[in-house]
Amino acid sequence: MRSFCPNRASRRPPHSGPPRACARSALTVRPAAHPIQAMVEERPGAWFGFGFCGFGQALGSGRGRHVRSPEPLRLPGAGADVVRVSASWSYTAFVTRGGRVELSGSASGAAVGCRDAWASEALLAVLRARPGPGPGLELQAWAPGSALHGEPLWAQPVVPAAPREDGPGGETTAGALPLLPCARAYVSLRPPFYRPLAGELRARRLELGAEHALLLDGAGQVFSWGGGRHGQLGHGALEAEPEPRVLEALQGLPVAEVAAGGWHSVCVSETGDIYVWGWNESGQLALPSRSLAEDRQTVKREASGLSEGGSEGKCAGRGEDGASAPFIAIQPFPALLDLPLGSAAVQASCGSRHTAVVTRAGELYTWGWGKYGQLGHEDTASLDRPCRVEYFVNNQLQVRAVSCGPWNTYVYVWRRGEPT
Repeated sequence: MRSFCPNRASRRPPHSGPPRACARSALTVRPAAHPIQAMVEERPGAWFGFGFCGFGQALGSGRGRHVRSPEPLRLPGAGADVVRVSASWSYTAFVTRGGRVELSGSASGAAVGCRDAWASEALLAVLRARPGPGPGLELQAWAPGSALHGEPLWAQPVVPAAPREDGPGGETTAGALPLLPCARAYVSLRPPFYRPLAGELRARRLELGAEHALLLDGAGQVFSWGGGRHGQLGHGALEAEPEPRVLEALQGLPVAEVAAGGWHSVCVSETGDIYVWGWNESGQLALPSRSLAEDRQTVKREASGLSEGGSEGKCAGRGEDGASAPFIAIQPFPALLDLPLGSAAVQASCGSRHTAVVTRAGELYTWGWGKYGQLGHEDTASLDRPCRVEYFVNNQLQVRAVSCGPWNTYVYVWRRGEPT
């Protein structure tokens, strides 16, 4: 899976840890700065979902507690017009092209006049047109169980920042919640819920994990802060960082996308390379996982009738020479990850313990924890290697965007061969 180039001059930026795989250089991939909404608005398509739906959240057919294979999203009255999906553990927020927010799952309700929404178990953040005359926006924080009725918990006026041409290739950029349009503050999972950012960061995207935050700035640099006990900050140690700190291992490498899982992190470079770091307990980094290897050994023994002392099992992780690869529980600095066939990535999204990546060819790869079918491979197995979701290939569907909830996955697709 990983091809190392020992005879080529090192391209490592300083302080990046052990040598990593050689990065792709011939192909330039420049995804939109606001990936999901920008791609959805290009032309009509369809949403699919799979994974956990134990609270009745709209996810494919929604039958039972989980959906193991991609199914068309069924959201009465809005499914065909959804431009953004934000999924929390027990409910999901859908934003339509007309500015309507619909909630599905343990929280229900709807509201109009909305530009964006961001779901978490602690609160539902909604960005709406400011009431009364004059331009401007208002950030509203709602209790998820409020059904968006009555008054919000609090509201904060937001003045959008002036457009900047600081994205890859000079395009104007705009962040999505939890980053506010002013690019000078964000919504937090914990009090204080409204948190300012230092002006010099010039943020264009911000992602929150369970205990950490990732920020992508206008120059393509990545910053991280928060809890670090699982290596999710990428600084080579397990200490917390109270303030945003640049990832030295990625300096000099323009990054186009960042994604934060529960306790792991992923970024995509402008050239389509994927870098991963943090916790790998369920294979969410696509690195050899001891727990998954032990599960496979157990299955093999049961299938072959071997005793616990049988000798037919094989180690899950193997290097290029066929030797057993070491298991990795925590990867404390960014490591280059190769997709099969050298595919270039354009977007990544992370669940609590799973990862999904969209390639330039419009294919979807997933890996990590799969107990509820959130990997989309028609089973509930977990994987410590990238695996293509064959459903979309077999049905001639081109994946354009992916949005992971903690235990589920939403995907936006086009039909291949249709005119743009």
